[in-house]
Amino acid sequence: HVQLVESGGGSVQAGGSLRLSCVASGLPDSNYLMAWFRQAPGKEREGVAAVSRGGVTAHLDSVRGRFTISQDSAKTTVYLQMNSLRPDDTAMYYCALGRWNLRPLDDREYNVWGQGTQVTVS
Repeated sequence: HVQLVESGGGSVQAGGSLRLSCVASGLPDSNYLMAWFRQAPGKEREGVAAVSRGGVTAHLDSVRGRFTISQDSAKTTVYLQMNSLRPDDTAMYYCALGRWNLRPLDDREYNVWGQGTQVTVS
């Protein structure tokens, strides 16, 4: 079965950068999407960025130009490079996997989730 393990979270000052990693095991042979979601206290979970097996990406409007999702050549690790971080980026960040779909930032399309990694921007 698929397992996702995130790392790379931490505390940074506004304007700083972090890179999150999500290592996946047991990936299916079918087309799929891997994505990063985040949830701040008292707020709904929101999709931040997604990448298909073929490398097509999608980004939330509020992070476009600051965050970039990518994957390694083996397609077993997905990264989220976060630059120009702002206090409102503070949240628990989750990696997720789902079948290919036309709503890449909709959490209802994902059925495998990692444990999350905390990002705090002050």
